[in-house]
Amino acid sequence: MHYMIYAQDAPESSEKRRSARPAHLKRLQILKDQNRLILAGPLLHEDTDQPSLSDFKGSLIIAEFENLEEAKRWAAADPYATAEVYANITVQPLKVTL
Repeated sequence: MHYMIYAQDAPESSEKRRSARPAHLKRLQILKDQNRLILAGPLLHEDTDQPSLSDFKGSLIIAEFENLEEAKRWAAADPYATAEVYANITVQPLKVTL
């Protein structure tokens, strides 16, 4: 089953994001290597082709998990979550149609 993880950054969290980024990306790479990652990327404050960390306002991840509880556990253990980059995280089941 696919799940959407939508996370909004806490105010003034860009330095925390910078510090936790390598571990966050490593964890996403594991999902990708397992062919479970559909997409992942930062949400931006505005249109820009060359964003900096201060342009980020959250994250969107769509991936396969066994069930909703597993997806929630995975999201809660993400380095951005544990480093308090995120102010809140929403995890919802998603039907991928196309």
